Amino acid sequence: MRIFVSVARLRSFSEAARRLQLSPSVVTRAIAQLEDELGLTLLLRTTRSLRLTERGELYLESCQRILEDIDGAERQVRGEDAAPRGTLKVAAPVVFGRLHVLPIVNSVLRDYCEVAVELTLSDRNVHLVEEGVDVAVRIGELADSSLIAIKLGVVSRVVVASPAYLQKRGAPKSPAELVAHDIIAFEGLGAADEWRFSGAGRPVRLEPRLMINNIDASIAAAEAGIGITRPFSYQVQASVIAGRLTPILQHFAPPPLPVNVIYPARRIASANIAAFVKTARAYFKAHPLVPVEKWRRRPETKVRTH
Repeated sequence: MRIFVSVARLRSFSEAARRLQLSPSVVTRAIAQLEDELGLTLLLRTTRSLRLTERGELYLESCQRILEDIDGAERQVRGEDAAPRGTLKVAAPVVFGRLHVLPIVNSVLRDYCEVAVELTLSDRNVHLVEEGVDVAVRIGELADSSLIAIKLGVVSRVVVASPAYLQKRGAPKSPAELVAHDIIAFEGLGAADEWRFSGAGRPVRLEPRLMINNIDASIAAAEAGIGITRPFSYQVQASVIAGRLTPILQHFAPPPLPVNVIYPARRIASANIAAFVKTARAYFKAHPLVPVEKWRRRPETKVRTH
């Protein structure tokens, strides 16, 4: 089961063998024996790819749950749950992870000498169980009710442009006026060419002049005066406070989104997760996510409106 789970997660026999410190032939024979015993094909193999069959996906979920229960029973009988130890796998969005989750991880590593952390930063919402992630920080409403969620704060979308751009082109007074402006769009999780606002009815459909797949680059382009962009508040707080960017259309800002730390319900007794959650709560108590309207910005250059 452990070999199968490793191969299924990594989508590679050779990489699974390396991680498990086994020879590739041992891994290949183990999977073949498992499929023979079950009378099922669990993995579809080609020269270039490896993927799970439908039955393989069901079996993977069951195997992960069984192995987790076995590991938990062993930790409990050894008394290991009394203190955090071992590897904690954490996932978070790229920029939020760099700005806020990495300091939490650093504190965990300082406070718990027997804990090691694998931190994955990705704007893709990882599947905790399937990808072997213990705990994740996620922005937005949660669709999976099987997860335990602890709210750490809220963030919001904010439309920004540089003072130079606004001085030259004027600030739009309504979302509809954005169609007359140069738009910098970030290819993230949502539709890059449709921006939603409160009180604006339907989403505003835009034709971006610049499309970028990296939010830091989108912000840099906005700071350079190329156009208007719409990141999350935490992504541009420093730029706004420094005066490099100016928030606009704040009266139409959509409702804020929660920031949660999430983990599977059956991991509620995990000492490692408890240590991470405790540290995260302490961090955000000391460094709360401040709403845009409370940012102390440098004096802004007065800009004209249409």
